[in-house]
Amino acid sequence: MSAPTVTELKELNPVDFIQLQQHIDYCRLRVKDVLREFDADGRLAQHRHGECINEEGFRLFLKTYLEVEDFPKDLCQRLFQSFQKYLWNTMCCPQTEPEYVAILCVFTSPSSSPSLSSSSPLEEVFLKDVSCYFSLLEDGQPRDKLEFAFKLYDRDGNGVLDSSEVDRIIAQMMHAADYLDWDVSELRPVLKDMMTAIDADSSNTVSLDEWVEGGMNNVPLLVLLGLKMTQKDGQHLWRMKNYNKPVYCNVCQSMLLGLRKQGLCCTCECCKYTVHGRCANRNPAPCTRTYVKSKKDTGVPTHDWVSGNCDSGKCDKCQKKIKSYHGLTGKHCVWCHSMRHDDCASQEPSDCNCGTLRDHILPPWAIYPVMKEKPNSMKNGSSSSADDSDHNTTPDGKVLQIDPVPDTHPLLVFVNPKSGGKQGERVLRKFQYLLNPRQVYNLSNGGPGPGLCFFRNLKDYRILVCGGDGTVGWILDAIEKANLQVRPPVAVLPLGTGNDLARCLRWGGGYDGTDLCRILKEIEGSTPVLMDRWNVEVILEDPQEMGDPVPYEIINNYFSIGVDASIAHRFHSLREKHPQKFNSRMKNKLWYFEFATSETISASCKKLNECLTIECCGTPLDLSGLSMEGIAVLNIPSMHGGSNLWGEAKKSESKCLMNPQEMPEVIVDPEILKVSGQDLSDRRLEVVGLEGAMEMGQIYTGLKSAIRLAKTSQITIRTKKPLPMQIDGEPWMQPPCTVSARNPN
Repeated sequence: MSAPTVTELKELNPVDFIQLQQHIDYCRLRVKDVLREFDADGRLAQHRHGECINEEGFRLFLKTYLEVEDFPKDLCQRLFQSFQKYLWNTMCCPQTEPEYVAILCVFTSPSSSPSLSSSSPLEEVFLKDVSCYFSLLEDGQPRDKLEFAFKLYDRDGNGVLDSSEVDRIIAQMMHAADYLDWDVSELRPVLKDMMTAIDADSSNTVSLDEWVEGGMNNVPLLVLLGLKMTQKDGQHLWRMKNYNKPVYCNVCQSMLLGLRKQGLCCTCECCKYTVHGRCANRNPAPCTRTYVKSKKDTGVPTHDWVSGNCDSGKCDKCQKKIKSYHGLTGKHCVWCHSMRHDDCASQEPSDCNCGTLRDHILPPWAIYPVMKEKPNSMKNGSSSSADDSDHNTTPDGKVLQIDPVPDTHPLLVFVNPKSGGKQGERVLRKFQYLLNPRQVYNLSNGGPGPGLCFFRNLKDYRILVCGGDGTVGWILDAIEKANLQVRPPVAVLPLGTGNDLARCLRWGGGYDGTDLCRILKEIEGSTPVLMDRWNVEVILEDPQEMGDPVPYEIINNYFSIGVDASIAHRFHSLREKHPQKFNSRMKNKLWYFEFATSETISASCKKLNECLTIECCGTPLDLSGLSMEGIAVLNIPSMHGGSNLWGEAKKSESKCLMNPQEMPEVIVDPEILKVSGQDLSDRRLEVVGLEGAMEMGQIYTGLKSAIRLAKTSQITIRTKKPLPMQIDGEPWMQPPCTVSARNPN
């Protein structure tokens, strides 16, 4: 049988690359960790044959590295074929150097790829080639990456890059830029000049030292290779960006030309600096500083003016419009966000009051570095030492400390970028612009530990969690384990699907793009409330029988067994297999509706009362005569994205919201339960029965409520067969067991 030619093999496209990069951004393991699994004593050693791995070994490499069970099979195959193709070209054409550097093995122009002969293609790829490629996509120190890349470019191993190897590097970066839809009209001369400048001794070859030292100072090279620098305070960190309106360079002050007005934008989100690629190395003004040099410099508030980005705005001093005259116009302060004409800014006093967000902002004059020994790692859910975070330390190893501005309540912001589709990423960037980036934490980078460690010595601050109910529960657990001096109040910006906790705290059922400044003002005027949190323990009836892992040890919102957990379990199972089908809140709700409809027909949890027993403070509940498909144990008055299972409180119920010390430990009398209200801080759980999926829809629309069974301070449930369960929206299948919940504090 004749082998497929190169042109018959499916080429990778930019969408594939973006999808792969997103997986890598969220993975915890490093390539070197995965390579150990292929050593002689590793668990994947049987898939390594000398220096090569087969397609199954490649699939397991991706599964282990990216920590995903269902990496798209077609993308995996195309990736494997891309490595296979270059291995084949190398062996068929030994006089030609293989071109698989960084992004290169994926983004090689199809027109430049020679066809394979009719002999069979190789069924294996070099493990070294695979590890090189993924290592260069990883986030790491640019110096190490440049050294790694040099060894890969230097295919003849003579310790220098000759002119042909340098030309190949430029060609590959041009291919990468073209496939990423960048405007390459100005890029080739920039890259030519860049590579010429790297050759410091004009020998027409580039040594390792020249490559590293020159590369560290050439921003386009770092950007195109995807290398992220360790940002020093006051140093710009660039990324490529296309603009849909006229934009001017902050260095040469001329317009960014080209069809897509492409330039380099500072990623700090504060200064909003924009430059031509050729201007990035011309010593632009320093980036915004996020802390002062020493403690003696604290408490001195000063404006930090940045030119430009004021088009069509109004001067806050003279109240006149800031007009554009084909160049940089106006100035804006990074901290108070006020805008001024250039002349008005020069007349402005130097003192900055941080504007309308003064109560939340942690300005640079409130943060200073100190030399100290790092304390022991806090038990806060972070896998690494919190003080080792780049967020909390300076490049020279000093630890940052906070000296807050008097009469303020600095806001610690945690953002889950995975929540709400792209909403999480946009919210993260916006908060980094509105506040000090030092007080805004991406939960994908080290979890909540670094942020809690940074704020641990403050007496009066607030926390804002941007994410779903699961993210909120994660932060509450971390706060409890961190042994903080004070328990800060926690506000929620709902980015999840259900957002039940945010609903009952009146933060809304989902973020709709409202101005974040308005939300910050609402936080400033909010009132703290207490909320019970319950320890939950699950003990298997047969220790030898293994089920799914229990997701949480704490109940914040609710716990349920039966029909609703079955729907949630099917939803989560499908989302794990096909995440691309669940990329918006509306799609998620439609999937829930479909699963609820099929559950109505199948009634998989029919006669649930015959499969379990319930005790409340030692008092068994009589479930005979009840036709139920589900049991829910409630801590808050919201479930399933807004359903109030207990029912709306009536005026007559207000007198039943007595002091918890005066309330009996358990209430099972139906007449008392009818007039018993619900409160998330009464140290009591509400137990209700669910008749079926159809009734759940009626509850959601407010036509009826669930069956009130009990109000209790302790509950024990014993199941007789495997049943679907869920805690705070996280479902699992559970073998026969005993579940107990008690209030921890």
